[in-house]
Amino acid sequence: MPERKTADKVRAAVAKHYRKIATGSESCCDSKSNDSTLLKIYTAEDLATVPKETKDSNASCGNPVAIAELKPGQVVLDLGSGAGLDVFLAAKKVGPGGKAIGVDALPEMLDKANKLAKLAGFSNVEFRKGNIENLPIESGSVDVIISNCVINLSVDKDRVFGEAYRVLRPGGKLAISDRVLLKDLPDKAKEDLELWSACVSGALGEKDYISKIKAAGFVKVKVTDRKTYTEKEARSFIKEAAKNRKRKSKLDEETAVKAFLAVANDRIVAFKPAA
Repeated sequence: MPERKTADKVRAAVAKHYRKIATGSESCCDSKSNDSTLLKIYTAEDLATVPKETKDSNASCGNPVAIAELKPGQVVLDLGSGAGLDVFLAAKKVGPGGKAIGVDALPEMLDKANKLAKLAGFSNVEFRKGNIENLPIESGSVDVIISNCVINLSVDKDRVFGEAYRVLRPGGKLAISDRVLLKDLPDKAKEDLELWSACVSGALGEKDYISKIKAAGFVKVKVTDRKTYTEKEARSFIKEAAKNRKRKSKLDEETAVKAFLAVANDRIVAFKPAA
């Protein structure tokens, strides 16, 4: 974990970035949010069931609901739920007898998610304010945990996985999409706050990430899917980010490209042992 002062700077930078996503139409992880981009992650059928405004505040790098294997009546928890896209998709899967809960630290995201839930008529969703390192959730009360490109942003990933383990029921499932490193980042990129907020600099090596999940107590940990980026895609992300910035980045373009080429979007499943 970074030193306290550095960790506070990271949290502040991440919060600032995601407030912009909540109040604008920026995306952190896979260029600007629009249906053509999101169709690379979600199906057209999925996108048709959620409010448009949810898509506008998208910050996804995968679709954890697709690997969660949700069943009617289950309780599902989304770590870092944002404007609620994955919560709404999960709510459809678990039905009126189940419940989908989203936890997010930003009031702006929570306000938007609650308004959209009311607008869309969801009766089985709930959004709670909190940090994923200290979940406002009762121990052993959740069947499935999902998360989408959020855990990499945390400065204390051991704590995140420990909390996930705590709130899951015995036999519960962890189904996450997140960014990991397949090779080392350029030195200049490692402490760059803009790249941390863009889900790059905070990413762990894939083996280290898996080790932390296992250390929390999870079993049957498996990477089900892995997507890497082409140089063309990486340059597209960087150009899009440059358009949205009002100031020049401290990081040169070539270093940023190399950083994006070092990451992969993994979909990972794991289980809490049955009692």
